[in-house]
Amino acid sequence: MSRSVESIKGAVTDLWRYSVKSMLGEPLTTAQVTERGVVGDRAYALIDTEDGKVASAKNPGKWPTLFACRATYLEPPRSESPLPPVRIRLHDGTAVTSTQGDCNGTLSKVLGRQVTLAATAYGQLSGIPSSLSASWSAKAEEYWPDVEGLDYRNAVTDFALPPGTFFDSATIHLVTTATLSRLHDLYPQGRFEVPRFRPNIVLDASEAEQAFPEEAWIGHTIAVGEQVRLHITMACGRCVMTTLAQGDLPKDTAILRTAVQHNHGHVGVYASVVRGGTMKRGDAVRFAD
Repeated sequence: MSRSVESIKGAVTDLWRYSVKSMLGEPLTTAQVTERGVVGDRAYALIDTEDGKVASAKNPGKWPTLFACRATYLEPPRSESPLPPVRIRLHDGTAVTSTQGDCNGTLSKVLGRQVTLAATAYGQLSGIPSSLSASWSAKAEEYWPDVEGLDYRNAVTDFALPPGTFFDSATIHLVTTATLSRLHDLYPQGRFEVPRFRPNIVLDASEAEQAFPEEAWIGHTIAVGEQVRLHITMACGRCVMTTLAQGDLPKDTAILRTAVQHNHGHVGVYASVVRGGTMKRGDAVRFAD
């Protein structure tokens, strides 16, 4: 599908950070950005000590309650400071902090698998179980639901994470309100709400003249406010996580099916950081190239 580039008309409406991979995120009013993305984003993850895989809600059969857990920092993370501890509220109401001596035991008991809470800072991983080999590299699993048009159907596959990170693909994910509105038009019964898609940046592009406008920005650099510059690298392919229940959002496989049928399974775009800085809600977004 070819798209022409149009002027960006909009501003940042939401900013999000996800301190522990595959747990619910926290909305921000401002966010510090470095070449590694939003500071503190996906800085922690759980490692399954039995098979060495990074715990991911992309495989809900193995981790059925992970996406009902919420993690927040005890203090705001800063780029030049050590990573602060996190507080995790598990699906059964149990709360634990990463500084507690029984943290891993509590997480393992509630989640039903032996796990270790690991962290990454400045590209260095810590907390990796000593039982894993020195050649260990971060991998996770993804379940592909039975949706026509996906690369696999009703299957679980492995995928590697970028070295030194707990990201699936890229450091920044952006989606526009125009894209979510267009998908809702295509499937009015569906709730295409921001938390389903786990972006870092939501951009109000209600005046966009085309569907899925952010995909026309691929290959371009955008300015977010006065400081941050992002290079849009590729469309974001979606997975089973968009269909899972969270909060009052119901399980709905048709969310993913709609994206597959009408936009090749893409919702939003990935970006790399050209220049870091601070961004905030209300910041204008424009082309910078």
